Amino acid sequence: MKMYKIKLMNKISPKGTQLFGEQYLVGEDQKDEDGILVRSAALHDYEFPQSLKAIARAGAVLIIFLLKNADEQGVVVF
Repeated sequence: MKMYKIKLMNKISPKGTQLFGEQYLVGEDQKDEDGILVRSAALHDYEFPQSLKAIARAGAVLIIFLLKNADEQGVVVF
């Protein structure tokens, strides 16, 4: 079974993270992550790993810089 790594860029409530199934490794220390969950962390200097597929951002505003850099690597931002 493939394991997916989800990096938490902020403290995210366990009420949400516990919804991930057993094929997910979720935490702030994940490397070569498949996904990122972020609330308010600055990602301007963050180098996206090649394994990254999606970034989930909580909040109404998506940073244009984040969208541009993610798009260049084919990463979905929502």
